[in-house]
Amino acid sequence: MDDPNQIEVPPSFLALFSTPAGHRLTEPMSFVRARYELCEDLAQALTEQAAAAQFRTGEEEGVVLRKMQAALSVEGSALQPPEAQWVVRRLAELLGWVAP
Repeated sequence: MDDPNQIEVPPSFLALFSTPAGHRLTEPMSFVRARYELCEDLAQALTEQAAAAQFRTGEEEGVVLRKMQAALSVEGSALQPPEAQWVVRRLAELLGWVAP
């Protein structure tokens, strides 16, 4: 059956939901795709906030990113810790910063 969804989930995100050997997904593709969309949208939305925080505080980029990851990883967050880590790596990529 063809998947009508045209969103291509990058391998870095697929790895979060793959078996240790990386041959199978541990969740249905529809679930993985929905989580990817959430995480990608969040990373995009946080670019302005991260840049503004770095400018306002004068902190190093890595410090700002670590604080963002801590905030995304709190108990009750909508993200699982590996997803929060992926969002921060993607955020760093979008900003041209070195990921922590």
